[in-house]
Amino acid sequence: MPFFSVIIALYNKEKFVENTIKSVLAQHFSDFELLIVNDGSTDNSETKVLSFTDPRIRYFSKPNEGVAATRNFGIDKATAEFICFLDADDYWYPEFLEVMHYYIGKLPDQKVFACGVQIETEKSSFPAQYSVTKTGDYEIVNYFEASAKKSIIWTSGVALHRRVLEAVGVFDEQIKKGEDTELWMRIGLQFPVVFIWQILARYVYDHQSISRGYHYFFEDYTFSKYAALEQENPLLKKFMDLNRFSACIKCKIIGNPTKAKALFGDIDSKNLNWKKRILVRLPAGILKLLIRLKTILADCGLGKSVFR
Repeated sequence: MPFFSVIIALYNKEKFVENTIKSVLAQHFSDFELLIVNDGSTDNSETKVLSFTDPRIRYFSKPNEGVAATRNFGIDKATAEFICFLDADDYWYPEFLEVMHYYIGKLPDQKVFACGVQIETEKSSFPAQYSVTKTGDYEIVNYFEASAKKSIIWTSGVALHRRVLEAVGVFDEQIKKGEDTELWMRIGLQFPVVFIWQILARYVYDHQSISRGYHYFFEDYTFSKYAALEQENPLLKKFMDLNRFSACIKCKIIGNPTKAKALFGDIDSKNLNWKKRILVRLPAGILKLLIRLKTILADCGLGKSVFR
């Protein structure tokens, strides 16, 4: 039985998946299986995958069902105690599994391990910003407290013990936007997170996806799923209000003021800093100008998203 099961959910990533697979096969720690689940790709993704002959690769192909169902398919087929995910257009540095394995051995009572992420734009690359105070090489943190700027868990930068998924469940297949974050929330309600400061994975920031990103925020289903629980959990409430803030801004930009107003009405203003309280009241035109500025700053590794 391998120590790690690595799951790649694949859909139409022919331009990226080769490098992603290579980054797994180049790991210094080699005791893993790589499960690649093709979610009904219509491009040449399958051809790219089948060009690899490494015996640690297990390839599956199924009809298109979405990323949540595809990752769950991989979880069901996985044989290792620790499970990692890697998006088909991201990649790991060679030390990823080696470092995860080290901290798993160092902290045997912990079940959730996450790492620092490098963000790559067309003009520069820079480390993601986190709302965590650095005290050493790693921190054991509460997910919600640590995710005010950026989620402390990222899909391509996490290792989970199988018992975690047995306790909280797998990806919710009803969710089409933010299904990964919703799983991290369920995990955060029950488990602390070991956050390793070392940057072990890279996310490529694609300017072409910005317009699609305006439509990417928690669905009504996700907000309603936690409506009762957040009233009893102040940390969860603040986290959800930050996501409402993000969704409110995006709804203004895409021309849905009615939805934006409804989201704003559910926010406890105490959970927003003074800048966000101003931003959430600005008209769409000014918000668009601010986002352009933030995009320029992101290229330089400065600032954080206007959405959070």
